[in-house]
Amino acid sequence: MKRFSVFIILGVLLASSLRLQAQDDFKRTEDVIYGRKYGVALTMDVFQPAKPNGFGILWMISGAFKSAHENINPAAYRPLLERGYTVFAVVHGAQPKFTIHEIEQDIHRAVRFTRHNAAKFGIDPGHLGITGSSAGAHLSLAIGTQGAPGDAAAPDPIDRESSAVQCVACFYPPTDFLNWSKAGDDGVGYGATIRDQAAFGPLSYSAADRKILGRELSPIYFVTSNMPPTLVMHGDADKTVPLYQAKSFEQRCRETGAPFKLIIKPGADHGWPGMDADVRTFADWFDEHLRITLENTGK
Repeated sequence: MKRFSVFIILGVLLASSLRLQAQDDFKRTEDVIYGRKYGVALTMDVFQPAKPNGFGILWMISGAFKSAHENINPAAYRPLLERGYTVFAVVHGAQPKFTIHEIEQDIHRAVRFTRHNAAKFGIDPGHLGITGSSAGAHLSLAIGTQGAPGDAAAPDPIDRESSAVQCVACFYPPTDFLNWSKAGDDGVGYGATIRDQAAFGPLSYSAADRKILGRELSPIYFVTSNMPPTLVMHGDADKTVPLYQAKSFEQRCRETGAPFKLIIKPGADHGWPGMDADVRTFADWFDEHLRITLENTGK
C-alpha cells in the first residue's frame, strides 16, 4: 500500500509538472466575471502570452448556442498565443434557458467588458478581434455586423463602452436562418434546426413570426460596407451548417462592398482534422487587419 501511494504521489507530481510545462508560455486567469443576469455569473477565461503583442481576441465558447467552462480548450488558442494575442474565452448563457437574442447580449457585454479593462489586460481597446465556430461563429458575425456604441448615460461604466470589434475570423457560421440550404428554406428553429428550437424561443412556433425573427437573428441582413474585415472558413461537405450559408453571405458582402474573404475547405464536414493550422490562418488575418494596420498608422 505504501509503495502504491508513492506511485500515486509521483504520478500527481509528474502530471502537475507536465501541466506547468504546457502552460509556461502563457498565464491563464479563470472565471473572470464580465456580467451577471438572473443571479447567474457570466465568465471568461483570459489567456495572456509571455510575449504579448498588445491585441485581444475574443473566442466564443459556443456550440448549438450552448456554452460551458469545461469546453474551454487552451490548445486551440496556441496559434494565437504564439503570435502574442491575448485570448478571452467567453462563456455565455446557454439554451434552452436563454434564447439567441439573450445570448447575443452576453457577447455585447463581453466585448464592452474587455474594452473597459483593456489597460488591465495590456491590450489596445480600439483594436479587438473575435472568433468562434458554428454557433460561436454566428455570434462572432452578429457582433461584427451589429457591434454598437455604448449608452453614455448608463450607470455601469462598462455599458458605456462600444461593443464593436475591428476584425472577425470564424468557422462555418449560420448567416441566414430564413434561407438555410437554399432560398426559402426556413431554418428559424424549424426544419433542419428544429432540434434547437428552444434557442429561437416562442416566436419560432409560427411561420409569420419566424419571418420577423429570422431577419433579427441573421447577420446577413446587417451587412454594410463599414463591416470590419471578415474571414470565414467553411467545408463544402458540411452536413450541419450548409456551405450555402457562407456563399450567400459572401454574395451579400460583394453587393455592399463589405470587406470579406471566404476560404472553402474541399471535402470538409462540420469540423476537420488539422484545424490548428487554420487557426494560424486566422492569426495571419488578425496580423493583417489588427496588428499590422495599427503599426502602419504609427499609433
